[in-house]
Amino acid sequence: MADAKEKARRDARKVQADYERQVADARDARRKGFERARKAGLSLREIGEAVGLHWTTVGGILKGK
Repeated sequence: MADAKEKARRDARKVQADYERQVADARDARRKGFERARKAGLSLREIGEAVGLHWTTVGGILKGK
């Protein structure tokens, strides 16, 4: 039983680490996409309208916050 619990703990740590990596990758992809939109000439407001976020949130994402 102790082995089963340890295996479950390892599995829980692994899935949490995988989740955190995926979230970080998604955040990075979103920021890069917003950077491309800015380089294409879109304002923060235009990006926000396109994705359903407030323009200040878009600005924060671009600043890495």
